[in-house]
Amino acid sequence: MTEQRDIVIAGGGMVGISLALELGRLLPATSRITLVEGFTLPPPASSAPDYHPSFDARSTALSYSSQLIYQAMGLWPALQRWLCPISTIHVSSRGHFGSTLLRAADYGWQALGHVVENPWLGQTLLHALRGQGRVELLNPAQVVAATAVSGGVDLALEGTTPARLHTALLVVADGADSGLRQGLGVSSSEKTYRQHALICNIATAQPHSGCAFERFTDEGPLALLPLLPAAGSSNRSALVWTLPPERAESLLGCTDDKFLAALQQRFGYRLGRLLQAGARQAYPLSLRHCEEQVRAGVVVMGNAAHALHPVAGQGFNLALRDIAALGRVLAPAVAAGASPGSLSVLQRYREHQREDQLRTIQFSDRLPALFMHSDPMLALARDLALSGLDWAAPLKRAFVEHAAGLEATRG
Repeated sequence: MTEQRDIVIAGGGMVGISLALELGRLLPATSRITLVEGFTLPPPASSAPDYHPSFDARSTALSYSSQLIYQAMGLWPALQRWLCPISTIHVSSRGHFGSTLLRAADYGWQALGHVVENPWLGQTLLHALRGQGRVELLNPAQVVAATAVSGGVDLALEGTTPARLHTALLVVADGADSGLRQGLGVSSSEKTYRQHALICNIATAQPHSGCAFERFTDEGPLALLPLLPAAGSSNRSALVWTLPPERAESLLGCTDDKFLAALQQRFGYRLGRLLQAGARQAYPLSLRHCEEQVRAGVVVMGNAAHALHPVAGQGFNLALRDIAALGRVLAPAVAAGASPGSLSVLQRYREHQREDQLRTIQFSDRLPALFMHSDPMLALARDLALSGLDWAAPLKRAFVEHAAGLEATRG
């Protein structure tokens, strides 16, 4: 037997759960929303999740616009307990004089952004979803097939009952290598950067004092993001180091001492000596983007729609702005009696987000290449532009607001 749903979200990661919370908050109580996730999620807890920072935990940088979105959703007070605020961002180019310092206080903000450990963000979102009680959670379960039919999409599920659903709207949010997106014939373009991102957490001799560092090198950008203290490390930062693949492979396999020495040579001593490196991981970098993100009964979101270069941490923040925009479009349409899968409704969402997505993709794509170019005249222009931000307040504000995603929230 096929059961009916209004919206099915395939993918219960941070994007999928955030979307489920937003739609559960905005849509009428009669809207039937289901979230399907394949990985087994923690069981429900009677109280707020207990959490202790881990030295090796992966993390996400939340921009100021993401703070505003989570505040509107009522989630910010719960998240704040384990957020590390970014009070300043130091941007520099290795081997060149150009640099600039971005300060939250200059714009009347408490922080330019925040860094949150992924386990804490995930636990907080999941606890809020269960507490909201608006969204059916099928877990562990997986949407294994989707077929477009009149009035929506027919779905085949594994690992759960019901095994078949018909939904007016399917949201594909199952990651960059989305099997559902491919099965539906939604194509994506891919640009390979021929680089890897090496990530780990670093203990430093000096405190970061809430400063994030974005250092551009001839190999690629190197970022250190401030983290809260964890057991065994009072001064802790998250490293995202972009490297040629063979260099990344070498640094993955070397001793901790050799790794820290190589990183110290590239980053410098702005945080004193680098004392400890956590578990290292590396993954290949590419830009993936779907031009067709909506069709009747289907919308593609998160990394399934656009996976970006990690410079400036734009990917998840762009996904959150997509979520907020979809909610703003669907809520009045559904309240007026339209189907959530109506192509005209979904096209309004796509047109609303097209400029934000294009601007953000171009920013994350072009910025690393600009600083890796070896032309001496271009290098001089880069240095003058970076240093000039400190003297051109309107230009600097525009740069900060773009990085914070505020241009899009005003749209």
